[in-house]
Amino acid sequence: MKTWFALVALLCACVGAHAANPTWQPSAGHVQLPLWPGMPPDMKAMPGVEYAKTGTRLLSGKTVTGIYNVSRPTMTVYAPAGTNNGAAVVVFPGGGFAGLAIDLEGTEACDWLTSKGITCVLLKYRVPSVPYDWHCDCRPDDYQLSVPSLEDAERTIRLVRFHAAEWHVDPHRVGVIGFSAGGFLVAETSTDYKRQLYKPVDAADRESARPDFAMAIYPGHLAFDDGRLNPNVPVTRETPPTFLVQAEDDYVDGVNQSLVYYAALAKARVPAELHLYAHGGHAFGLRRTKLPITHWTDLADAWMRTIGVLPR
Repeated sequence: MKTWFALVALLCACVGAHAANPTWQPSAGHVQLPLWPGMPPDMKAMPGVEYAKTGTRLLSGKTVTGIYNVSRPTMTVYAPAGTNNGAAVVVFPGGGFAGLAIDLEGTEACDWLTSKGITCVLLKYRVPSVPYDWHCDCRPDDYQLSVPSLEDAERTIRLVRFHAAEWHVDPHRVGVIGFSAGGFLVAETSTDYKRQLYKPVDAADRESARPDFAMAIYPGHLAFDDGRLNPNVPVTRETPPTFLVQAEDDYVDGVNQSLVYYAALAKARVPAELHLYAHGGHAFGLRRTKLPITHWTDLADAWMRTIGVLPR
């Protein structure tokens, strides 16, 4: 399987010419909330303090901001624009588990979701994290569970359900969307939610970590080159309805990632949609270009209506 290095290279190219900012902050009116009441479980050493960088290279006329060395994970809640339809989606940005493309695959996803009346919860999960190892700038096992990041993802889903009444969310319509490495988190939360990765820390951890629906956008880590499914994403009939998008010319992870995962979903009779395009590459996010693949949000909107997340 192709690794995530091309995406990391894109982020580095976008940020290389700029000095680091101390930390990333959400837009005015939004506050980052800590996921854990104390030290997060399974804490690992970081190569340095957390920082954010915004580069000069443009993608669809916009810069890209990356966040690095996240040891204190947070979530930021974005309320729906206009009528609240009760659904919520947790967003997992990508970045190869080395960093987080916080705008390209984070805040811009929230802009789309909130415009549909959906509460968006943007997760800033711990990175660098396995399967990436910053000590060697490599991935010794590209298919292993991304345990610290996955703990943050599961904790966030539980917190959304725990605060459902306060945030005006239907606890039975809590979904996830992830891009690239975040797409692996989508599959992990969709298939491995029964595994107890950490000891419960408060009442929120009594809530389910299973998403009610899932969207994996150009995901990776899901399939071996020989067409076998990664055993760490054990698809079953209980895996939630899933929407997948990938380009055939994605040479970072490869279209096989979505194909193999979709085949496993179909075999388990999980309702799923797979959309493949000839062109689009990797890490296009939600930014519109002349390529048809960049209109994938229209298809996702229609899909959410078919499964009852959005009104018909």
